[in-house]
Amino acid sequence: MIIRIKDCLVSSEILTECFSCDFLRCKGCCCVIGDSGAPLDEREPALLEKEFENYKKYLPVVSLQSIKEEEFSVIDGDGDLVTPLVNKHECVYSFTDENGYTFCAVEKYWTENYLNKAALHSCEAGTFYNPIGFRKPISCWLYPIRVSRLSNGLYALNLSREHLCREAFDKGAKEKVPVFKFLREPLIYRFGEDFYSSLEVASISFKARS
Repeated sequence: MIIRIKDCLVSSEILTECFSCDFLRCKGCCCVIGDSGAPLDEREPALLEKEFENYKKYLPVVSLQSIKEEEFSVIDGDGDLVTPLVNKHECVYSFTDENGYTFCAVEKYWTENYLNKAALHSCEAGTFYNPIGFRKPISCWLYPIRVSRLSNGLYALNLSREHLCREAFDKGAKEKVPVFKFLREPLIYRFGEDFYSSLEVASISFKARS
């Protein structure tokens, strides 16, 4: 079922299905598994470049060389704007520690320097940037929600069920955490407080029907 909130068409699965990232089990595999890089909004390559001097210290030499050669984004085989890959499958902005856990370098810097300095802000209109810096590509932050722009100008929000996050769906079901509640922060950041409040109202309505 699809519900409309402002200019967004939202799959009801985002309200009814459960999800909770199980990083200790997956070890950040979403950064290193896939045939293409993370989807980027057209405004995000400039933000990745803006923050580069801050997060580049976390990146391995191969990633730094790739960014030097390909810059901050590429067009994949489907014609989509995405992050570059290294070693054919690893996001160029990721790094793996000595214990085998993979992290986003952009978010690593953000977490260490911005996390405790300000409350959550919605992004400034048209910029994808807020007063406390660029955390990471919104497609990564919103996962497993995938956002696409339709030909009529509306946005479609659907739930991705890729096998690499099956542990997170299991953990979410056990903890009874709906997808939209797990993703409260990025949803507010991208679409605003009013949008998230509307999701909460819609969720209550769905529960009442069941």
